Amino acid sequence: MLERRINLDGRAATAEVPRTTVGGLRMAALDLEATADFMIEATDPQHRIGRPLYLTSANGEVLARCSTEPQTERLFRAADLINADGQPLVAASKLQSWFPLPERVATTDLFHVVARKAEAVGRTFYMFGASEAENATAVENVRKLYPNLKIVGHSHGYLRGDALRAKIEEINALAPDYLWVALGVPSEQAFVEEYTPHLTNVGVIKTSGGLFNFLSGSRSRAPEWMQKVGLEWAWRTWLEPRRLFWRYLTTNPRALYLLFRRKRPFNR
Repeated sequence: MLERRINLDGRAATAEVPRTTVGGLRMAALDLEATADFMIEATDPQHRIGRPLYLTSANGEVLARCSTEPQTERLFRAADLINADGQPLVAASKLQSWFPLPERVATTDLFHVVARKAEAVGRTFYMFGASEAENATAVENVRKLYPNLKIVGHSHGYLRGDALRAKIEEINALAPDYLWVALGVPSEQAFVEEYTPHLTNVGVIKTSGGLFNFLSGSRSRAPEWMQKVGLEWAWRTWLEPRRLFWRYLTTNPRALYLLFRRKRPFNR
């Protein structure tokens, strides 16, 4: 059973989380509900550690990029917790590990579980990323779904220079329990590395990829059967062939190789 004690160090805070190596990255072997519970517990006022816990997610594309891009790999290895946001990762772990991943933890699903729990206990959200219109629509929809959820602020992700530094100061002053950062891989991971020292009042930073696009309704999830068999990438490619065809053509074969051949972490 997962021990919930949070100590004074970020690594100690996650030390009791069971993990398994999949495709070269160490993944949290937690289901959706347990991940959300961990996030709620981590933001208890008595458990704040003086910096945000950094949670991110990996799928096949991330595995492929980490194996060929040292900078991307370093950014992911710096995370306190990595969730498996891809059904093929779960399937591979069941074939390779005595302690497999229990289920896929998609950020799009995790957001709603955490929102319901946060609404019940009074935790606060800040939503950062996507375009101005996309961000605003996503926040509006979330407020309709969870009328008692405290969203203390939100911003699009196209700020630079002084405007971005001012926004970081604003976020820290608002001290949200959860900062959802949706800038895409690896920009959002680089954002966490650069600005964590300036976000000491934030409880958890969760990188979020295309989350706001789904919350706004501009993109639709794949049918459930496609999600279960690991074909959500095909659905996304069908919707956005120009943007995604070449990406998946180049990363999927490498990801499959890593999933079924690499059992140890990168550079270990």
